[in-house]
Amino acid sequence: MTHESFGQRVGRVLRHWRSTKADAQRAFPESTLAAAAQAITAGEQTHRGEVRFIVEKSLPTDEVWDGVTNRQRALALFADYGVWDTEDNCGVLIYVNLAEHKVDIVADRGIDRKIDEATWQAVCRTMTEGFRQGKFHDATLAAIEQVNALLRQHFPASGARPNELPDSPIML
Repeated sequence: MTHESFGQRVGRVLRHWRSTKADAQRAFPESTLAAAAQAITAGEQTHRGEVRFIVEKSLPTDEVWDGVTNRQRALALFADYGVWDTEDNCGVLIYVNLAEHKVDIVADRGIDRKIDEATWQAVCRTMTEGFRQGKFHDATLAAIEQVNALLRQHFPASGARPNELPDSPIML
């Protein structure tokens, strides 16, 4: 939890209330979600990682009021969607919170040992800088490619293996 003042907390709640499903659909139309799924599927053919992409228009009000951070929410979704539950411990969650204008990446312990926080932050910046310019589609695909390249480098494919997690993005 964060230590926000009452005014900051109210402002944050209002920001989340104002974030609409229509805003999320404008930023991430079906064509962008389909392209993201295709990029994840193609990337997973070249490495042993499992990539999940979750976009959330806003946090539930009680979580906003309780001061749940973007990182805490990403960690919770990482667990809720079983991204941690892969054979090689190499699941990666890319989490976008539209109301907060923030991106977080959570990597399973197998990956976390090889890829440092600064590298993940650079991928997050690819998205947030693109989003600031209204380039949601291009920034999303660029970030997914960066994640795939990192996974190819550290966890190259070693023959056929099952797809352990769905490749389709999740809109919350």
